[in-house]
Amino acid sequence: MSNDYRIEHDLLGDRQVPAEVYYGVHTLRALENFPITGTSIAIYPDLIRALAEIKHAAARANRELGLLDQVRADAIVAACKEIQAGKWRDQFVVDVIQGGAGTSTNMNANEVVANRALEILGHPRGDYQKLHPNEHVNMSQSTNDVYPTALKLATYVGIFQLVEAMAHLRRAFERKAEEFRDVLKMGRTQLQDAVPMTLGQEFSTYAVMLGEDEERLKEASLLIREINLGATAIGTGINAHPDYTALICRLLAEVSGVPVVTSPNLVEATQDCGSFVQLSGVLKRVAVKLSKTCNDLRLLSSGPRAGLGEINLPAQQAGSSIMPGKVNPVIPEVVNQIAFEVIGNDMTVTFAAEAGQLQLNAFEPIIAHSLFKSVNHLRRGCLILADRCVDGITANRERLRATVENSIGVVTALNPYIGYANATEVAQAALSSGRSVYELVLERHLMTKEELDEVLQPDVLTRPHAMLKQHA
Repeated sequence: MSNDYRIEHDLLGDRQVPAEVYYGVHTLRALENFPITGTSIAIYPDLIRALAEIKHAAARANRELGLLDQVRADAIVAACKEIQAGKWRDQFVVDVIQGGAGTSTNMNANEVVANRALEILGHPRGDYQKLHPNEHVNMSQSTNDVYPTALKLATYVGIFQLVEAMAHLRRAFERKAEEFRDVLKMGRTQLQDAVPMTLGQEFSTYAVMLGEDEERLKEASLLIREINLGATAIGTGINAHPDYTALICRLLAEVSGVPVVTSPNLVEATQDCGSFVQLSGVLKRVAVKLSKTCNDLRLLSSGPRAGLGEINLPAQQAGSSIMPGKVNPVIPEVVNQIAFEVIGNDMTVTFAAEAGQLQLNAFEPIIAHSLFKSVNHLRRGCLILADRCVDGITANRERLRATVENSIGVVTALNPYIGYANATEVAQAALSSGRSVYELVLERHLMTKEELDEVLQPDVLTRPHAMLKQHA
């Protein structure tokens, strides 16, 4: 052993491992085999923490079952607690996209925990005769139950972080809905004038859509907390103690704080990625509706003079390198792009889940990468949309009122009083002449001014209401 490296051995032979690192030969080979994205799994701290929580719980379970001695178990637990606290994250170096169904990630964790535990025991890194990554840290485990369980633990935490961010955005829309509750405007269908509504009603829909999807995410989390730990290789529990599965589930719930439950059929759970597909579908639903909301914000704020110009988004940066004074809706635009990514990630998860064969899905690393990106980016998108856009939106009240008064769409409110045929004629006349519906109805003696003013009140125009009076 030199000062610069240590020699480690695997089934392919000896390799020099840098002396200063905590990972070992299996991780080294993964670094060489999978230089794909240039991004390591360390970018996902929840995943690293989840792996440490599993190794922590497994060491305690194996100790309680008499399979692992107290000294080694305590050292493994101590090393895991350090990783859970955020230490040694830089030692988790394998690429986020990798072959081998997550084996490289699991071995990266096993080697870091083992070498740190060796140090705690007073031994040099790589002295695996004293404490081994496979025989001791990975005892009673397989990548095939560790990796999906770690993915579920990390995703479960991410789901509720996203729910909190969505609630933050929902409350921002609710505040605007209250602020704009009396601002009359024209609603539109197919980009054409429809009937009047309030700007508050329009903004309240964005809050409601978010609230609905918060609940859908919570529902998806119920499946995500179902784990296959104890399945080992294919779900039969080979090399695991008969009492291990129940014990590890209880201990993992205690260590992680996630209310995990063991799948009723571990063979099925080891090969089935249905819970990931369902979660990805819900994330796509969130993305689609969030993107639609951002489309509306960009359209409603278009202008400032040649567009709709009904609302103003807070200016965040200069919008052009050539057009002075131009300001673009950059926050809704970036959230749109997050949505496009999430929709693409859902397609990746779909193909990866479908591509599994027989007793294992080898493509969970790309599922993990896709889900983590979707959850994290949606969370950040919700926060910046709330804080850097929605909170600062203002309404162009006079312009909105003018569009109602000049719109042909208000004629719909007069149907019960003047009849559909008369309303159609008034609408056509207003469109061809440029005159207002109000003026033409009075001119044709279809309603009195008192009747017309009563019908065209904002409260009557923007919610279900009994007919005020039948025109004679």
